Amino acid sequence: MNEPNLNYPSVWNPAEKFLFRFAFLFFCLFIILENNGAYPLFYFVSSLIEEPLHYFIPWVGKCILHLPYEITVFTNGSGDTTYDYVIVFTIFLFSTFGAVIWSFADRGRTNYSILYYWLSTFIRYYVGCMLINYGLVKVFKCQFPAPDLYRLNETYGESSPMGLAWAFLGFSKGYNLFMGIAELAGILLLFRRTMTAGLLIALMTTTNVMAVNYCYDVPVKILSTMLVVMTLFLLLRDAKRLFIFFFTGRAINLPVIPGPELKVKLLRIIKYIFKGAILVHVIIIAGIEVMEMEKLYGDNAPKTRLYGVYTVKSMIHTDADSLDNEKDWKQVIVEGEYNLCVKFSDNSSLRYNMESVNSGNFVTLTRRKGNKDSGFLEYATPDSNVLSFKGNINKDRVFILLIKDSIPEYELTKRGFHWINEYPNNK
Repeated sequence: MNEPNLNYPSVWNPAEKFLFRFAFLFFCLFIILENNGAYPLFYFVSSLIEEPLHYFIPWVGKCILHLPYEITVFTNGSGDTTYDYVIVFTIFLFSTFGAVIWSFADRGRTNYSILYYWLSTFIRYYVGCMLINYGLVKVFKCQFPAPDLYRLNETYGESSPMGLAWAFLGFSKGYNLFMGIAELAGILLLFRRTMTAGLLIALMTTTNVMAVNYCYDVPVKILSTMLVVMTLFLLLRDAKRLFIFFFTGRAINLPVIPGPELKVKLLRIIKYIFKGAILVHVIIIAGIEVMEMEKLYGDNAPKTRLYGVYTVKSMIHTDADSLDNEKDWKQVIVEGEYNLCVKFSDNSSLRYNMESVNSGNFVTLTRRKGNKDSGFLEYATPDSNVLSFKGNINKDRVFILLIKDSIPEYELTKRGFHWINEYPNNK
């Protein structure tokens, strides 16, 4: 059976040219302003424009969007801050006006085939590098660590939707490996001949990530949505061919995107060096970085000698109003080397970053949210079951005596895997 005539048009209609101009500006600006670590050298570019954006974007929010509040929080652990949404809005405006101006200035252009090649390369490397980065942290189980003491000691009702998702995904090493391998297939996007196969896999993985982010309120909705949109944009070129293949059974081929002919040998050498550098970075250097990260934050990360769950026996403080929470402390959970959680008498909780000071038994506490300096404490361990803190939390002088609790064997962590289950163990 002959292949249907699906030659790519050499003359684009006005709508196609306008939409391409908009897409070119929008995707390029998004990748530059919201690089998310995909292109390592872009860190230096973003550092140059970051401070001006911290003034310009709040101005857009105040004077153009008339937001009812000032933008004072910038991109942090959340990629869905008001700041980030206003950046996307600003990119949309610039891309729309830029496409209009471009259309008037370049009316005689018949197509943008060469520029499409460069844009598709820019996008597929971005999506590919992002997926490889996410795949590595799943294979080495850094993104979703096993449920820690904090998770194991809270009820389902106390957890956030994101916390519930992290506990579910972090429980299984096998499922992390499965997800990681699927995302590592993003390496197929780095080569034109395997691009379409990589895009089909990427569409499934990015759509799944986007669904989790939306359904469990994970604050990476902008990025995950853009990864899906970029993947669909690259697949659009072969949409008709893929439809015929999957739904009619007719034979087709998928032509490789033609690249510009580089007649100068030096340019060809630079091209291969650049591509090789990206491959080395996303596979070797990033892999080494993730392995180092696993040692610090993975399931087998070293535990501080203060590790454990403690009941607060007594707490003396001079000024309750200066504490982060004026209620009395009920329980303290010390994780790893950097995490401390306080549970209060009303069962609310507050998490701190805890860092050891170089000399002596001293630690600093910093609130995770808001990044406020919160405390400087000296600790003592008279015996293995007793821990005491004394020092300052904000302006309050405190002395806290804690008794270490025995850590129970949790059903979630001790059950393991069973081929045979005579009855479902759905506790």
